Amino acid sequence: MPRKSRIDAAGALHHIMVRGIEKTKIFRNNSDMQHFLERLEDILQGTKTVCYAWALIPNHFHLLLRTGEVPISTVMRRLLTGYAVWYNLRYHRRGHLFQNRFKSILCQEDVYLLELVRYIHLNPIRARLVEDLNELSIYDYCGHSAVLGKVERPWQDTQWVLGLFAKKVGAARRAYQVFVEKGIEQGSRQDLTGGGLLRSAGGWKGVKALREARVYQRNDERILGDGDFVNRVLKSAEEAMERRYVLRSQGMDLDSIASRVSEVLDLNVQDVWAEGKFKRVVEARSLLCYWAVKELGVSMSVLARRLRLSVPSVSESVTRGKGIAEAKGYQLTET
Repeated sequence: MPRKSRIDAAGALHHIMVRGIEKTKIFRNNSDMQHFLERLEDILQGTKTVCYAWALIPNHFHLLLRTGEVPISTVMRRLLTGYAVWYNLRYHRRGHLFQNRFKSILCQEDVYLLELVRYIHLNPIRARLVEDLNELSIYDYCGHSAVLGKVERPWQDTQWVLGLFAKKVGAARRAYQVFVEKGIEQGSRQDLTGGGLLRSAGGWKGVKALREARVYQRNDERILGDGDFVNRVLKSAEEAMERRYVLRSQGMDLDSIASRVSEVLDLNVQDVWAEGKFKRVVEARSLLCYWAVKELGVSMSVLARRLRLSVPSVSESVTRGKGIAEAKGYQLTET
């Protein structure tokens, strides 16, 4: 069975899980972890991706991210590819470092955000890297210490998390600590990491209760949330896919988008594909990238090859193009 495509949108909340291939270590020591965090910080800040929680374990890691101006798949590709290349060079190894592609679960925020923050931040205790909450509060490779104010990490949004507990920081941190402590006895939470309906129903007990009550929820392994949330997410994704299908069936391709860009910006089509940093050329290329990625679903790697740019440069162009389109009211199609 072919794997399902990822579901993503600006502002979407994702629980990311990545494991080493064949359960191998992806962090051999603190130096590896520190390098990974520096790379993570650069990418998150560069893409305006928000991080609420994270934890590094020798053979895997967790991130709780909110999609910013760049798709989560692009963010993760840059993070994993860059780290894997660095790791292989450092340890004179070859081949894949990570198990398959990363696992990403789109989450229903109001129900699961705090549960996921707690679950992720308790990982070092479950993995026996630290003994208790006291050690966890000063552990350098988990986001818990930043929420408590023990260390400052500009790329981790602790204010949003604390704001969900209380208005004053001191009271919020105390409430957060109590909340996290209550989660220790829960152990591993399959309802937060298992299959679609299993997660959405709150574990096997929830599934059994739903079946006994003859209540049926739509579920999807890519989504953590109740049936209504799953329906809304899938409907939005289906509408985007339908629009892309319609555009492609009408003959829309990269050359068609380039023609539309030249029309709205009053340029020659050749200028849209031109290289250089002239303002008009950059605007045209940015609008082309934005419409190609958002409206037609063209991959950034394809655009990078066509435009002779790096994937990060295309990503920046997409963000810039979005701003241009929204500011000027430009539309790919007139209808």
